[in-house]
Amino acid sequence: MLKVSEILRVKGKVLYTISPDESIEIAIQTMSEQDIGSLVVIEHGELAGMLTFREIMRHLNKKKTDFFNSTVRSIMDTYTVSVTPNTEATEVQRLMLEHHARYVPVVDGPTLLGVISFYDMAKALIELEQFENSMLKAYIKHWPDDVNEADE
Repeated sequence: MLKVSEILRVKGKVLYTISPDESIEIAIQTMSEQDIGSLVVIEHGELAGMLTFREIMRHLNKKKTDFFNSTVRSIMDTYTVSVTPNTEATEVQRLMLEHHARYVPVVDGPTLLGVISFYDMAKALIELEQFENSMLKAYIKHWPDDVNEADE
């Protein structure tokens, strides 16, 4: 079964974080420059929440003026579902769907290891499917012509 640790290993270790007291303007600038859809909010070295384009768009819709003077803390998602490196991919899928989460932090105790996105999950599952498919094709290609002949 595919585990989160394997997905993180393939994905790489780049992780973008932000302080909850940073401005929304800086958050948007970082997300835009790095072409990412989320930032992990870290306070005092620990996971404090997530900031995604979803929270930014909701805030923009509510607060049409003085938008950029708000802080990340004022709009971040503080109820963040997280997983461990040993969590199975099927469980991550279930959590993402149940919580409408496009990004899920991966933690090992208090240590943040990375973030798994919906894209990362889809990519990993497709690659696993392709690998299993090629293994089955290789197995079938070398299938004995006659089971009785193989016993002789």
